Amino acid sequence: MAEYPSPSIEAILTKVPDEQRRDLVRRAYEFAAAAHEGQRRLSGEPYIRHCLAVAGLLADLRMDVETLAAGLLHDVAEDCGVSIKELEQRFGPTVARLVDGVTKLQVINRLGRMGAAERDERELESLRKTFLAMAKDARVMLIKLADRLHNMRTLGALPPDRQRRLAKETLEIHAPLANRLGIWRWKGELEDLAFRYLQPDLYYMIARQLAARKEEREKEIEQYIAILDHQLRLEGIRAKITGRPKHIYSIYRKMQRKQIPLERVYDIRAVRVIVDTIPDCYHVLGIVHNLWTPIPGEFDDYIATPKENMYQSLHTAVVGMDGKTLEVQIRTHYMHRIAEYGIAAHWRYKEGTKRDRQFEEKIAALRAQIEARSDADDAGEFVEAVRTDLFEDRVYVFTPKGKIIDLPAGATPIDFAYYVHTEIGHRCRGAKVNGRWVPLDYVLRTGDQVEIITAKRAAPSRDWLNPDLGYVRTARARSKIRQWFRRQDREQNIAAGRAILERELRRLGLTGMAHEKVAALFGYEKVDDFLARIGFGDINSRQIAARVVEARRKEEATRPEIPPPAPIPAQVSTDMQVLGTGGLLTRLARCCNPIPGEEIVGYVTRGRGITIHRRDCPNVLNVRDPERLIEVSWGAQAKTFPVVVSVFAFDRAGLLHDISGVVTREGINIEGISITRDQNMVTLYITMAVTDIGQLGRILARINKVPNVIEAQRQG
Repeated sequence: MAEYPSPSIEAILTKVPDEQRRDLVRRAYEFAAAAHEGQRRLSGEPYIRHCLAVAGLLADLRMDVETLAAGLLHDVAEDCGVSIKELEQRFGPTVARLVDGVTKLQVINRLGRMGAAERDERELESLRKTFLAMAKDARVMLIKLADRLHNMRTLGALPPDRQRRLAKETLEIHAPLANRLGIWRWKGELEDLAFRYLQPDLYYMIARQLAARKEEREKEIEQYIAILDHQLRLEGIRAKITGRPKHIYSIYRKMQRKQIPLERVYDIRAVRVIVDTIPDCYHVLGIVHNLWTPIPGEFDDYIATPKENMYQSLHTAVVGMDGKTLEVQIRTHYMHRIAEYGIAAHWRYKEGTKRDRQFEEKIAALRAQIEARSDADDAGEFVEAVRTDLFEDRVYVFTPKGKIIDLPAGATPIDFAYYVHTEIGHRCRGAKVNGRWVPLDYVLRTGDQVEIITAKRAAPSRDWLNPDLGYVRTARARSKIRQWFRRQDREQNIAAGRAILERELRRLGLTGMAHEKVAALFGYEKVDDFLARIGFGDINSRQIAARVVEARRKEEATRPEIPPPAPIPAQVSTDMQVLGTGGLLTRLARCCNPIPGEEIVGYVTRGRGITIHRRDCPNVLNVRDPERLIEVSWGAQAKTFPVVVSVFAFDRAGLLHDISGVVTREGINIEGISITRDQNMVTLYITMAVTDIGQLGRILARINKVPNVIEAQRQG
């Protein structure tokens, strides 16, 4: 592609300072060129240009010669039938191992040619291989990222469906990985390229707005630089000041996150100040704040609290000339190298100096996080664990001694406890955040100081594994809790699993479903094996509800349609679809109160249209005129449906307030409440409008957490 020309091998070799080692890279190029002879990409260009582009990106990071050689050879095993053993004989074990690692990831490149159902399973498995290969040698990640970056640069040659699929995968996996590795120059470009194909209208709208005022903005930045440079010279501070490049996707994210127009995004006008020492960084910060008014809440000190990917810098936003905003980043030359190259700096030519121990520790930590997930039962669970723990937004909290703990956004005190130590997690019984007691489902925020309160003989609760209760966010914590329960007596786990299953079916009004049928939905012939898995925590209540509902939908879809009677002129309901009829009046039966997601059937009444029942409703099972039953399905426009929930609890002041607060926070309307009392016990009958059975399950789980509540379940 003319926009991104591939470098020549000579240009790549000029970036290898050791002349004696250039031979390895040249030999790798010659071998790759011969192996790919006659092969062309969909764009029509010779395939070897892609190999040169990948190696060129790695050379820009000043990677070692083994990585450059592997970048040139990364496709010869997959596309040319060259064995890893032959590569080892020709180029040594390190190059062969890197190529082997990348080769195991290339399954992803064939996913576009698969059917949707097949692709889902194989995509997850290929991503599992991606992460495990990365764990063996982090340079595999860098080669894979370079390969993906060039593929994204040349994505225009692919069909639209593959463009969107690869762009989505890039935004979800590869750009966050580049961020995790600290390679900012790649992260920003990967995000922008993916954004361009996923939401082209928004991308080009922002691009046009930026381009329209580019000349004006550049003049303003030059003025800011001149003013700041003059003041720094007066203070005797040596500094390099430049304008900072803006990435369209990061601007879009900030607009979305803060719900602000483009004009109020502070880093559209931005400068970067690079100085010699850390004290100089803070000195420059003071000068900037004296020159222009700082904006409250827009200062971040990543020098005192570095990001997990080793990034360090001071960030501040100020009100500058004519009331316009300016972002200023301040860092040392060393910090700037880390920000540009991230973990890749570990393999950069050091000219005889020793490797940095900090880099060794970061790589070891990343490898440990990935390998800790390798015992997951299936590829989907593994990939979700790694994506959650490694690639989602992060929060940075403190131990009581001031140590920084890096956790995924949404993490709770229980996640924190298991991160510190498994036994602290097992024995966790309470938490204090910033000196105040908080519930165990409290969502931690950056800057929180967390103290875990433990008991000597405490044990984890199975409620912690219930995703509807929000106690645990990280895969690490879930894995440790499950391991604890697996070590318990099997009969104890079977009994606990049976209690959980019965409670869930009872809550959802599905008590008529046999345990054997539910077990079969999960592929278990023996009910006890299934119940044990529930007891272990491997299967949770949300999965049970989802699988049961999906099975009922499939059963409904395979049943033959029952010919209906002639249509009755009446009001048309937009919330129902009556199969095989014209417009009929429909209404929900009060005896069973069906809600979307449940299997339903219609009963043709005399003169009142069709009444919709749950298929397991006793009135339907005992109907005397089965010919009056009619097949129905939920309409696409269905919104909310009334459901009566009974809450049995010990009475106390504020009980109703707490329960209604839980319902309101879930965005559910309460349509009616009635109360009966018996001494110190109370039963509340709450009619609420829910959207589907999944939402009902979540709200029941959360009501059961309210103090004094004994049980909440669905009525009817």
